Amino acid sequence: MKKELLIGTALVSTLGAASVAEAVTATMSGNHQTGVEFDSPTGGSDSRAQVNDNNFTVSLSETTDGGVTISSSFMLANEDAVDGDLDAGFSLAFTDGSKMDVLNAGNASGSHDISIPGSAGAEGVTVVTTNNAPTGLDFATGATVFGVEYHTASDFLADGLSMSFSASTDNGAAATSTYKNDGHLALGGTYVTDLGDSAVTVGFGISETEGATNGTSPSTEEGGIHFGISAVTGDLTVAVGFADGDSIDATEVVEVDGEVVAAGVKYVTGDLTFNVGVVSGTAQDGTFGTPGTDDDSYDKTSASVSYAVASGVTAILGYSNVDSAIEGSSSDTDGSAWYVGANMAF
Repeated sequence: MKKELLIGTALVSTLGAASVAEAVTATMSGNHQTGVEFDSPTGGSDSRAQVNDNNFTVSLSETTDGGVTISSSFMLANEDAVDGDLDAGFSLAFTDGSKMDVLNAGNASGSHDISIPGSAGAEGVTVVTTNNAPTGLDFATGATVFGVEYHTASDFLADGLSMSFSASTDNGAAATSTYKNDGHLALGGTYVTDLGDSAVTVGFGISETEGATNGTSPSTEEGGIHFGISAVTGDLTVAVGFADGDSIDATEVVEVDGEVVAAGVKYVTGDLTFNVGVVSGTAQDGTFGTPGTDDDSYDKTSASVSYAVASGVTAILGYSNVDSAIEGSSSDTDGSAWYVGANMAF
C-alpha cells in the first residue's frame, strides 16, 4: 500500500509540475444580465419579477507541433440552474481549416440554422407545457453525447460553402418505458455570397434520429429539415427560415409532427439597435404509436430596443406577445410581457 501511495503522489506531483510548465492557454468570457419583467397573461393577473441571466465560460486551447489546435470549454452556472452546463467535449482544428468535435458534439443540422432576429430582452411568455408547437428551426435535431461532428473548411466543393456531418450512438443501457435516444445521422451547410450590396447567407440541414422504448415506440422517428436565408445590407439585417419534421417529447411520451416559420429584422444606427421578429409554429401530437389529429399552435411577435451605454454595457427594452392554442382550442396560458434591464458582457 505504501508503494502505491508513493507512486500516486509522485504521479500527481509530476502532472502538477507539467501543468505549470506547459499550461494550455485559457481565456474567460461571460455576461451578467439583470432586469425587471412585467407579465400580462391572458387568463390571469398581471405580475412583475426580477430576471437574471449570468454566464461564465472558460475556454482552453493549445496547438501541437503539427499545427493541430486542441480546444475545449466549460460554463459555470448558478447553483440553482445546474442542468448539464458543465458537460464538455474536445475540438480539433486542423491546418486545412476543417474541425472535428468529439463528445457533446451536437447535431450538424442544428449547427447551420439561420439566426432570426427577435427581441433581445429576457421577457418570457409562458404557455402550457402540453403545447408542442415548435418555436425554433432546430426543433428536430436530437443527438446523444457519444458523438462526433466534422466541419469542413470554407469553400468546400464551391466558393462560399461550408458543411458539417455528425453521428452519435447510444450509451449502451437497455431501453425502458421512457423514450431513449439511440443515435443520429445529420448534415448541414452554410453558403455565403454577395448579391449586389447585400451579403447573403443560406443555411440548411437534415437530421434523422433513432430511438425506442421497451413498450410502445413512436410510429415515426425524430428528424426533419430546415432552410433559412439572411441578407445584410449596411446596417440592416433581414432573415427568414422554415423547418418541418417530427420530434419526440420523452417527458410527455408523445410524438410530434410540426413545422415552424420565423422572420425577423434588425437595424443598427449609432448606439441603438432595433429588433423585430415573428414566429409561427403548428404541430399535431399524439401518444406513442398514435399520431395526433388536432393542431397545437404558437404565434409570437417580439421587438426590442438596445442602447450601448458603454463598452460591454447595453440597456435593453423588450416586448413579446404570444397567442397559442391546444388541440385546436385557444389557450389562456399566453399573453404579453415587457422587459427592462441591462447586460454587462466581458
